[in-house]
Amino acid sequence: MTQEIELKFIVNPVALDSLRNTLNALESQHSEPRQLLNIYYETADNLLRRHDMGLRIRGDNGRYEMTMKIAGRVIGGLHQRPEYNVELTSPELALAQFPAEVWPEGISPDEIQSQLNPLFSTDFAREKWVVTHGKSRIELALDLGEVKAGEQVEPLCELELELLEGETADVLDFAKQLVAQPGLRQGSLSKAARGYHLVHGNAEREIKPLTVLRVAPKATVEQGLEGSLELVLSHWQYHEELWLRGNGKAKAQVLEAVGLVRHALALFGGVIPRKASTQLRELAATYETMLATDLKAPELAFSAESSQAKLALTEWLVGRQWQKFTDEKANVKLAGSFKRFADTHLSRHAAELKETFQRPLGDSYADQLPRLARETGSIRLLAGVYDDAKTQPWLDNWQGLRHAIATRQQVEIEHYRNEAISQAPFWLHSGK
Repeated sequence: MTQEIELKFIVNPVALDSLRNTLNALESQHSEPRQLLNIYYETADNLLRRHDMGLRIRGDNGRYEMTMKIAGRVIGGLHQRPEYNVELTSPELALAQFPAEVWPEGISPDEIQSQLNPLFSTDFAREKWVVTHGKSRIELALDLGEVKAGEQVEPLCELELELLEGETADVLDFAKQLVAQPGLRQGSLSKAARGYHLVHGNAEREIKPLTVLRVAPKATVEQGLEGSLELVLSHWQYHEELWLRGNGKAKAQVLEAVGLVRHALALFGGVIPRKASTQLRELAATYETMLATDLKAPELAFSAESSQAKLALTEWLVGRQWQKFTDEKANVKLAGSFKRFADTHLSRHAAELKETFQRPLGDSYADQLPRLARETGSIRLLAGVYDDAKTQPWLDNWQGLRHAIATRQQVEIEHYRNEAISQAPFWLHSGK
């Protein structure tokens, strides 16, 4: 088994020549493009997908390799997951050659092999550059081709940075050189994820309003911080994909996510020193300002400012860079109960909302939309320590008020304002 660590970028086709010039200028070991055909396999009931496993056979000039990737962690475009590779003499599955540790309890490779069938394929030319950066060797693979499932086809134009030897931090640091110019954006969707979507008809992905953050029982404040920013980054990337595919309404979700990066950092600002996140907040604010312009989706999503902000957030999370700035007192707070932290801050944010909307605001409601978005966004990062049955009605009233203000429905505004400010707290230690 190897631990695959890859940073994936989607490449804007119009920037391809510029990117190739950048890569060719590197001091590297270069390999000419090779055509790779990958067949992905699955059972009729998606057994592998349900266990977050991916199985493929790759053909490369008469050589074959069977690969199984199992559940790992994805932050931004950084994929960290165990990978098992087996050389084959022919393009036929031989699951018994994988070690027993690959298989979840109750799954037999002998039984599952007869149930597997080709599901979709990826066919692309891969050109490679291997560079040394810091203490690490990094492979840069430029893939141009397509994902295909039946009659459904999607183009591939992406760059993968894979850590061959060394430290993950070097991959992220090296990537800063690449995103200094426009044309790249971090891609959280693997080739397999795109293939599965094609198999199911390539239906238009739906806008997903920001959910509440769910954390493990007895989560620490530090785990709440990490979970908050991972949730926001995932929301950003998901809706950026929709926006680029032509759903103009998704831009509002991207804008909300980028703003919530700063609000989340402010939420934990009593524990994490501001200097720990100065650059990250500045990059997010710069891109947030750009999003308010009339630039088109490709210009914004593939801009250097967008890529630098997302990469900085990824690096901050993966390297837990706040730990460089915390003292012993702060570390004690970080190790404390996230639920207790949530109770305290739910009371604070709810009090600010109630004070703002305690009385009718006449023609000034629209002026309070940024505050309403900020406060409710922060509350969504805290409310998940309680059940939906308690939190959702409370949040729905504030969301109703926000929608009514945005759509200028005066009667609805006053209805939701009265409902929102009169509802009882759903959290403990509220003072009520």
